[in-house]
Amino acid sequence: MDLDLSTLSIAQVRKRFINRRPAPRLLRLLQQDNRNGVRQVYDVLKKKADDEKRERRRISRMLRLERDLWKSGLVRVAGVDEAGIGPLAGPVVAAAVVFPPRTRILRIDDSKKLTPELRQELLQQVRGKAAAVGVGVASVEEIDQINIYQAGLLAMQRAVENLDVAPEYVLTDARIIPGLTLPQDGIKGGDACCFSIAAASIVAKTHRDQLMESFDAAYPDYGFAHHKGYSTPEHQRALQKFGPSALHRRSFLYVDEVCGKCSPLFYSYLAELYRLDSLPDLQALEAQWQIALEEFNEYEQRKFHQRLSRRLKRAVEEGRASQPQT
Repeated sequence: MDLDLSTLSIAQVRKRFINRRPAPRLLRLLQQDNRNGVRQVYDVLKKKADDEKRERRRISRMLRLERDLWKSGLVRVAGVDEAGIGPLAGPVVAAAVVFPPRTRILRIDDSKKLTPELRQELLQQVRGKAAAVGVGVASVEEIDQINIYQAGLLAMQRAVENLDVAPEYVLTDARIIPGLTLPQDGIKGGDACCFSIAAASIVAKTHRDQLMESFDAAYPDYGFAHHKGYSTPEHQRALQKFGPSALHRRSFLYVDEVCGKCSPLFYSYLAELYRLDSLPDLQALEAQWQIALEEFNEYEQRKFHQRLSRRLKRAVEEGRASQPQT
């Protein structure tokens, strides 16, 4: 039976259709109705339909690599990514995800772009639709022993090895995983442009967040459930007050800096750096720092140079912005 909107009040139209998936036939009927309230419902659903169309095109672009591999006969394609390279504490976690051909999940994206709530929602869809999901972890001890970059690769290798099905091809986020005999490709910015890698980034991020939340009970002074080990002001204050815990990466020398273990001269130069704003003052500080350079250790030299360079660049840009346009 054809739907006759004229038999429905505006309130009935809104209640019945506002949360529906906007099918083309429904949109045509709503558009043809002259009542303002119904046209408002149409506008809402039309925007929803346009947004979904754009999202489907975006996901289709993200699946380009997988489609090419599937068409070539390689069915089991694993996307791999890691989470936790930057934090001051906690393990690094990687995930590998294999999807059956023609899988699509709307709103999949680099986990860093998603809210925690959306990551959890998408995690359920990934696990529900994936042919296999593997997770690998490299501990804080391993990070300190072999460095964070190698530990990230180790976690990725373990994630692939923990898949319930053996992949035929591996796609990673700009890395090549050692120890794998499988063909693989490192995609620059893969977690933002490759569907399987983005899905793996969601699995890795949510798994690591859960680990850090579970550590919070054992280390209640540090707030790991909130900042997940990243260098937030809250985390820095806890480090200054309580010192590093067993979860902190001692190979990350910034931990020592936060705990006040660098030289007094380094901290005095930092204080002066953060006090100054003008380009001439910063340039004068740079000249003074060059004279005293040998009094800093290697870490202090590198870190002060990085921060001074950023402040100088910002001062130059602000100076250009303040100049009148000709």
